[in-house]
Amino acid sequence: MNAPANDSPDHTAAAPAEARASAPTGAAPRGQRPNRGRRPQRPAAERPAGPAPARQHPVLDQLATLYPVLFGEVLLPLKRGIYQDLLAAQPDALDKDGLKAALALHTRSTRYLTVVASGLPRHNLAGEPVEDLTPEQVHHALIEVFRRRGARSREDLRPKLRQRILKAFEASGLERDEYAERVHGRDEEVNQLTRDALAEAARQAAREEALLRTFEASGKTLAEFADMYGLHVLDANRTLERARARLNRAATPAAEAPAATTGATPDADSDADSDATAAEPGAPSPAP
Repeated sequence: MNAPANDSPDHTAAAPAEARASAPTGAAPRGQRPNRGRRPQRPAAERPAGPAPARQHPVLDQLATLYPVLFGEVLLPLKRGIYQDLLAAQPDALDKDGLKAALALHTRSTRYLTVVASGLPRHNLAGEPVEDLTPEQVHHALIEVFRRRGARSREDLRPKLRQRILKAFEASGLERDEYAERVHGRDEEVNQLTRDALAEAARQAAREEALLRTFEASGKTLAEFADMYGLHVLDANRTLERARARLNRAATPAAEAPAATTGATPDADSDADSDATAAEPGAPSPAP
């Protein structure tokens, strides 16, 4: 049966104002879907406040003010014994226990481990470089930084980590076998990543040494040689210099080579001054 025709084309428009005012507030205008299951947004001032952001240790704020070069926006690796140096320099301003806790947080932070992983030397309170980091400390920091990044990312970070290990190895000045022995840890996946990086380093070294031999036999200038191989002259020069330095190291008698310094237990002189404690050899590898 057909419904009776409406006398008015729009009953809503023709309805008395009182009837429209009594309509439910959640009703949607014609032509729009009702807003079901959604709560109206409250003004920002009425919303409950979320948890306050975690604050760093107050002593770290003090240190950033006293030594901005070391603890400011840009960090630097700290010399061993920095805990005692800080107490001696600021006996009235710094509390022993507070300083120890603050340094423990600082040296285990991702920001600090990232700086250690870069291989920069250790610095004293004056911001002067005083000591190199050991290859073990750089390697362990690298693994820990990538492990933390991998836990937050779906990307497979292992190829990037292999390249970083390769660069850390080259900067160490060690032979491949010695480097592998010194950074070997309990995590076999990390050990395999290191072996892969060292294998790539060996292939790269062979290519560069072959290029050096070809250049020396060519009788061409560096610019001519670079142009012949489609290289920028600066890149060609760096490649050849790396190959020369590598061959010179290999020709140096073992008795003349500087003794390697072990550093498997970094900063053993203070519990609060241990950069790579969180990046010990058994640290898990980045998540795939």
